[in-house]
Formats: sequence, C-alpha cells, structure tokens
Amino acid sequence: MNNTDRLHLIIRAIRERREALNYSQEYMAYKMQMGQNCYSKIELGNSKLTVDRLLSICLLLNLDTRDILEPQVKLEDIT
Repeated sequence: MNNTDRLHLIIRAIRERREALNYSQEYMAYKMQMGQNCYSKIELGNSKLTVDRLLSICLLLNLDTRDILEPQVKLEDIT
C-alpha cells in the first residue's frame, strides 16, 4: 500500500468517526478555527492533512493517533 492509499484510509476513518459522532463539518471547522470549506477540502483530500491538523482532529474525535494512522479498513473497501 502506498502513501496515497494510506492517506485515503486515514481520511475515510476521520469522516466516518465524525459522522458517527454526528459532528458536522461546520462544527469541526469551528473547533479548529478554520472555515468549513477548508475543513471540507481536508476530508476530500484536496488540502494537505498536516500533523497539526491531524492531531487536532484526533483530539476532537477522541481518537488515538496510532489507531488513525493504522486503520483496520482494507484497501478493497475504499475502491
């Protein structure tokens, strides 16, 4: 699995966790002090997911960074 595939899995896990908690993109953006459009671009993979942003997202979603960096989803599930 290459880095692009891993990034897609990480982003998918973030989106699924956010939705499971019934958090909107607007809420996440507000808590991260950014615009909703900027947050949306992160989930779409159109904006870089920096370490700082990843840590903030994990904190908001109550996720362990180790769990998010090693998602248990198979690559076949996202294609």
